[in-house]
Amino acid sequence: MGASVQQATDTVIALEDVSVTLGDNRVLENITLSVRRGEFLALIGPSGGGKSTLLRVIAGLIRPARGNRQVAEPPAFVFQDYRLLPWRTALDNVRLPREIGQGRGGLEAHEALHQVGMGAYGRLYPHQLSGGMRARVAVARALAQSSDIVLMDEPFAALDAMVRERFNEELRHLHEKTGRTTVFVTHSIREAVYLADRVAVLKDGRLQAIIDTREAGRVSAYTDGLEAQLRQMLGTGDSTRLVPPDRPARRPFEPLAALGVLAAVLLAWHLLSLRLTPFLLPGPLVVWNELLRAWPELSGQMLYTLSTTLVGLGAGGIAGMLLGYPLGRIPALERILSPFLVASQSTPTIVLAPLLITWLGFGWMPGVVVASLTAFYPLMVNTLIGVREVSRDYHELFDTLGATSWQRLRLLEAPGALPFLLGGLRLAASLALIGAVVWEFVSNAPGLGFAVNQARAYYNTPRQFAAILLLALMGGALYLIVTLIERRVLRHRRRA
Repeated sequence: MGASVQQATDTVIALEDVSVTLGDNRVLENITLSVRRGEFLALIGPSGGGKSTLLRVIAGLIRPARGNRQVAEPPAFVFQDYRLLPWRTALDNVRLPREIGQGRGGLEAHEALHQVGMGAYGRLYPHQLSGGMRARVAVARALAQSSDIVLMDEPFAALDAMVRERFNEELRHLHEKTGRTTVFVTHSIREAVYLADRVAVLKDGRLQAIIDTREAGRVSAYTDGLEAQLRQMLGTGDSTRLVPPDRPARRPFEPLAALGVLAAVLLAWHLLSLRLTPFLLPGPLVVWNELLRAWPELSGQMLYTLSTTLVGLGAGGIAGMLLGYPLGRIPALERILSPFLVASQSTPTIVLAPLLITWLGFGWMPGVVVASLTAFYPLMVNTLIGVREVSRDYHELFDTLGATSWQRLRLLEAPGALPFLLGGLRLAASLALIGAVVWEFVSNAPGLGFAVNQARAYYNTPRQFAAILLLALMGGALYLIVTLIERRVLRHRRRA
């Protein structure tokens, strides 16, 4: 009886009569399985046999339709595609469990990387690593979790044969060193026999047999016979090769081409102005001289328009993101609100401006409201799309880490949606400027829109062109600033 109590105490994974149905298909049926602490169990079987599903049942990612599941603690999970966050370095990916609160008791990130031979590569991003290096980082992330249970879903399937053999040897030594309970899914019979203490055979969703390999598994073709001779000649596979970064091709002619286009436009403008009266089209030099002469007045008007644009962009952008996030997370909410949102955006801002004068009066604040309304929709839509474009695979990773909604937003959804947000910001900045100018046209607020109106009233065409030129430069500057921010923030962003 004492031995029975000891065995029950040592059991960290226990499944009893577990069945799983996905749609109309019975994927697992009456699975009874136990794994003892420190054991290495391999799951093997044909494709579609239920191996990965069983692993997800153990992890708590799939709820069984019938049966009991008992796991001593939330397991660490190494996925087949590794699921490294592309905006994080290797070191930051390994730190993720600790940031979420699952790293207490696990290895420090630096130590975990060192354990898998990646200590020198912590500052690199996933797209800079080879497949073998990504696999090592994924294993290191599992070691950084506090769990003593590690689930591995064919983590070496995409590696070439020689690198895979080297990984098998390293994984075997790592298991002996850490003593963590490991459940390992593989299609390779040789890999299962070489690594595992026991091999569970799954076929058609049923557990066919559990074979003890503690003695037989350590002597195999890996170390005997002709394969051993060839392996000695070829050496071990190298899994720590860096992927050379893509360097954008230098195109020295592009800046010159842009200057050439600008010169051609100015020349065409000058030649056309010679054929028309200055009232219809003043020449570039006339406009430049007017800009210099009226700069004290135009600069103040430009700052007024710029402040209206920036504050409106900020207010409208924040409102758009605050509404776009729940719309992206809750499709039913989008279906309810989208008709009203589309109808509101179908109404031209210039139509609303007189109403805003009636409701809010004249001044700076109504202009901010108009700029906010024009900036709102692009950021709302891009936030919605960005949140939905975050891969479900990454959400599953965060499920295994037990992340809260706030942690999921801060560490996954916000950085994952960032490319879409910056794309929306680029459009919203231009629209906010248009909204501010429209308001100045209608209300005679002292901005560049008013300057254009005033110059037209006094038949001062050069002043009109000078104000329009400043508006064009302001719009171009806003676009350039957002583009530079995008390049800076997303410079390491790439599919891992």
